[in-house]
Amino acid sequence: MNKQRAQEIAESSVMADVTCDGVPVYIQHVDAENDTARIYPLDQPDKEETVSLNSLTEASPFQSDGIHMMCPPSQQQEQP
Repeated sequence: MNKQRAQEIAESSVMADVTCDGVPVYIQHVDAENDTARIYPLDQPDKEETVSLNSLTEASPFQSDGIHMMCPPSQQQEQP
């Protein structure tokens, strides 16, 4: 994750879907100089740790579960 986005998430009042090694986490603080973040697992707030920003991943709102949507072919009307 880039440091600007990590900082935005840390400062936001809206919870973002962020994981560290597949574990959902909360970003408490971003150290931009060292490219690290202070985080804790959502289900274990007492397990704080400092990790590299590279180990953080934000889920994309555009991820799919293999379902693809297709638009129907356009229906051109013939002119009489």
